[in-house]
Amino acid sequence: MFIDVHAHLDNVRYEEDLDTIVKNAKENSVEKIITAGYDLNSSYVDVEIANRFKNVFACVGVHPENVEGLEKNYLEKLETLLKNKKVVAIGEIGLDYHWRKDNQELQKKIFIEQIDLANKLDLPIVVHCRDAVGDTLQILKEHTPKRESLMHCYGGSVESAKEFLKLGFSFSFGGVVTFKNAKNVQEVVKNIPLEKIMLETDCPYMSPEPFRGKVNEPKNIPIIAEKIADIKNIKIDEVEKNTTKNAEKMFKI
Repeated sequence: MFIDVHAHLDNVRYEEDLDTIVKNAKENSVEKIITAGYDLNSSYVDVEIANRFKNVFACVGVHPENVEGLEKNYLEKLETLLKNKKVVAIGEIGLDYHWRKDNQELQKKIFIEQIDLANKLDLPIVVHCRDAVGDTLQILKEHTPKRESLMHCYGGSVESAKEFLKLGFSFSFGGVVTFKNAKNVQEVVKNIPLEKIMLETDCPYMSPEPFRGKVNEPKNIPIIAEKIADIKNIKIDEVEKNTTKNAEKMFKI
C-alpha cells in the first residue's frame, strides 16, 4: 500500500472525474490520499472531498501566494475546518519568493500565525518553501512545530535538509525526483534516512517521467517510489513499507 501525502484533488481538472481519479489510485495500490488546501476556498473544497471518500484526508491552510487580501478572521475559519476528523494537518503553508519578493513580511506573518495555530491544536504542518530556505529555517527555529512536520516537494540542498532534520522534519518527494536534471533532489534522497521520506504527487502538477507534461494523478506514486528505491539501492517494497508507515505515523491515518 502506498500513500500520496500531497495532492490537489480540488483542481478543476478533476472536477468531473474525481471518482475515477480515486479509483485509478486504488488500482495502483495508492490506498490513501491527502488533498491539500492553498487558501480558504480550496480548503473548504478539500474537506468536502475528504468527507466524500473514505480513503481521502485533507490539510487546510493558506499558501504564501495567497496571503494578500485575507479575511481578518481567516484563522477562526481555518480552526473551524480543523475540527473535522478528516483534516490531518495545516498546509500547505510557508514562504515563496520565486514569483514575488515585495510581500515577504506579510508571507512571514501568515506563516507564523498558522504555525502557532498548529501548535495550539497539536497538529503537524506541511511546508512549501521556494527560493526562501534561509527565512524558512529561521522562522522554524524560532517557531518550531511541536509535532513532527513535513517539507513538501523538497528541492533544497543536502545541507539545508540536515538543518530541517534537526527541527524534526520529514520530506516528501514527487515526480521531480524522476527528472534527468534533478540531480540535487536525487542527492537529498540519497543522503536522508528512509524513515524521514514520504511520497507525493502534487497532482495535477509535476507528473513523473515518462508522463512529464501530462496531468498528474495519485496513481503515479509507484513510479516515484521506484525511482527512490533505485537512488537508495533498495527494493521498492522497502520504500512502500517505510513511506507508508511514516505517513500513517505523522498524519495519524
